[in-house]
Amino acid sequence: MAKDAPPDIHTGGPVRAISMLLLCWISATAAQPGGPVVVLTQSGAIGPANADYLHRGIEHAAKLGAQLIVLRMDTPGGLDLSMRAIIRDILASPVPVATYVAPNGARAASAGTYILYASHIAAMAPATNLGAATPVNLGQPDDTRDGKPKRGTKADDAKETPSTEQTMTRKQINDSSAYIRGLAQLRGRNAAWAERAVREAVSLSAREALKLKVIDMMADDLPQLLKQLDGRTVSAAGREFVLTTLTAEIVQRDPDWRTELLALITNPTIALQGSGAAVQPNSMKLALPVDRRGKKLLVGELRTCTRMPTCVSIAAAAWHTASR
Repeated sequence: MAKDAPPDIHTGGPVRAISMLLLCWISATAAQPGGPVVVLTQSGAIGPANADYLHRGIEHAAKLGAQLIVLRMDTPGGLDLSMRAIIRDILASPVPVATYVAPNGARAASAGTYILYASHIAAMAPATNLGAATPVNLGQPDDTRDGKPKRGTKADDAKETPSTEQTMTRKQINDSSAYIRGLAQLRGRNAAWAERAVREAVSLSAREALKLKVIDMMADDLPQLLKQLDGRTVSAAGREFVLTTLTAEIVQRDPDWRTELLALITNPTIALQGSGAAVQPNSMKLALPVDRRGKKLLVGELRTCTRMPTCVSIAAAAWHTASR
């Protein structure tokens, strides 16, 4: 007597259904935005307050799982130490940073040029400019003040050896040239022009910068910038990101009252009575914290402070550090 055949097991239907559900879930996950876009603002001279604000802004963006930080910039320049602290944070950032010189009429002069070169993406609005990145010593004596010819001319150089002051200036310019050239090579931007911006203090309009491959793009406003960036692949902290910025959530993170107050009283153009250049510290005139957060502020520096605004700035920086 023949045994009954085992019943047919139909697995095609359930397996197909599970496969379809899994495929739909993967597609939906891939279509989701890559996180918000955090917008930070750099307006005015660059100092310790701005460096701290950007540092905290990058940390906040990383915690949010942001896909991009847009640093909207309009600056005449600022302090060398603060500029380098900002650049270190940008280079180490786990979130790509797009520095955007805006709005129309804004500039990324001096220290701003270095930051633009350091950023993962460099963009400018029309009618903006960058450059003039030669370092300047605040408190440096002016040899022409008493009607005397300025040292460093060819005739003078033939008669006497360079002064210590001239040697220091050359060292600072050579150091700054190598620094910005390295940033340009890292980001694949125009290194030759970057060095000219330091050695010759040349500047460019946004359109000229785009033509010379100093920047990556021009955009009229933030929405247009995000539209151009959508689908772009960017590397940060050893990882590659494909930006999905067209429909991303925008998170505006403005400076708080503490940052605004510290920025006001440590503004180089007020506290140090100088220009907004990328300033190299002068030991007697520039008594500011020697690292980003002021942790190495020396009491001895207070004794060298002969200008009241500068003393107020030092005290404010120390208070800012103690409050953290």
